[in-house]
Amino acid sequence: MALVARELIPSRTGFGKGLAEAGALNPKVVGLGADITASVSMNLFAERFPERFFSMGIAEQNCVGVAAGLALAGKIPVFSTYGVFATIRTLDQIRISLCYNNLHAIIGGAHAGISVGPDGATHQALEDIAVMRVLPNMTVLSPCDATQARLCTLAAIENNDGPAYIRFGREAVPDFTDENQTFEIGKAQLLAKGTDVTLMATGHLVWEACQAADILALQGISAQVLNFHTIKPIDKAAIIDAAKSTRAVVTAEEHQLMGGFGSAIAEVLVMNYPVPVEMVGINDMFGESGKPHELMLKYKLTAVDIAMAAERAIQRK
Repeated sequence: MALVARELIPSRTGFGKGLAEAGALNPKVVGLGADITASVSMNLFAERFPERFFSMGIAEQNCVGVAAGLALAGKIPVFSTYGVFATIRTLDQIRISLCYNNLHAIIGGAHAGISVGPDGATHQALEDIAVMRVLPNMTVLSPCDATQARLCTLAAIENNDGPAYIRFGREAVPDFTDENQTFEIGKAQLLAKGTDVTLMATGHLVWEACQAADILALQGISAQVLNFHTIKPIDKAAIIDAAKSTRAVVTAEEHQLMGGFGSAIAEVLVMNYPVPVEMVGINDMFGESGKPHELMLKYKLTAVDIAMAAERAIQRK
């Protein structure tokens, strides 16, 4: 498929641009920071709309409570910090204050995945998908690049009801999706057609899945690639159609295997159209400090690893 990246840019930049753009379109949008405004690119909103941005300090649970109050008052609050703190430290408040009341508030989870690198296990969000997707009323979004992160943020603010969680990364990654793409929450994006196996990926591993398809093509294997920028609600129709078409599936995520994106795919397939599934992700362990590319290699999250998983899935047909 030979996709070409326009540039390397962190997906957090797309989140920040989308938030600033949404703020210009809708005066109800309010930003809440947790003392790391620039690290999550909320500075783009704060600098443009200082009267609508509030730095809450390192008090993530309080941020969620304030967001709930603002939502009840008719505002659209957007709260962001590192994904581990945005989801796990605040779980009780998200569950009761936001989800139980089905309030329209957006949570941005930065530093998602292993590729955050040197910050290590304490700051690598590897459980956030599992935690967020189990909550009733919660929408879970995982854009693959900065361009899509921008569109994802705009959609979560303007075209979604209830709470939404958006996960994104810190490191510069290939920005490759169409700048004029149609983005719809809950709809998977077909990036390549194929007949032998379907590579279903989310977040930063979508690029790796595309590269894996090229590797497989050199071996005479035709791989379909689907980008799941929405993990909840999951696109059941796309999953089932792909399974019927290729009869073998590989899932790829920068997250724990248990309870994550791969589990969401498997839940759909086991109830509707069971086929061999191989999963690429973090296998029940914490991350560690290191250079992003070294960690991707160590934890077997690269295009080569996805291609090898595809070969295993095909052999199981």
